[in-house]
Amino acid sequence: MTTPPKQFPASMRIIHWLMAALVLAMLGIGVSMVASLGDYSRLVSIHRPLGILILLLVVIRFINRRLSSLPPWPPDFPARERFVAAASEALLYTLLFLLPLVGWAMLSAARYPIVMFGSFHLFPILPHNVMLYAFLRKTHTVLAYLLFFAFAAHFGAALFHTWVLRDRFLDRMAPWRAR
Repeated sequence: MTTPPKQFPASMRIIHWLMAALVLAMLGIGVSMVASLGDYSRLVSIHRPLGILILLLVVIRFINRRLSSLPPWPPDFPARERFVAAASEALLYTLLFLLPLVGWAMLSAARYPIVMFGSFHLFPILPHNVMLYAFLRKTHTVLAYLLFFAFAAHFGAALFHTWVLRDRFLDRMAPWRAR
């Protein structure tokens, strides 16, 4: 009989921490875009391809999660906390998928080119429609705020388990090998 894994597979841990860095960068860039008109075009040229990269990574991560064996919950982990953890994970996956997709749709509705790099552009996924653009722009902003709060709650929960409960829960997703 095999022992259940104590950690998520290395591929999931790598993607997790890569996405955490990308999301932090995107949130910082998003705030800077709103606050700085002087650097707006340079920040947008970074924001768009990073958003598409996050979209691709979240799809890869979701598939990888479905195909991987996951570590079991700690035996003393309450059912209520399991529910909250699963719900917050679903919320994060949903936001990380929807936010770049809404951004892509928003730019498509505005008929803005989505330049990835050089002469490579993404195709539009919606027809030109100014009203739809306005709606999607507001939606993109609301989703960004939701992602910020969900990310902060996720980070806060990790710190709570690490520094207050000291239950080694972080070891499940830590980039290093767990003891």
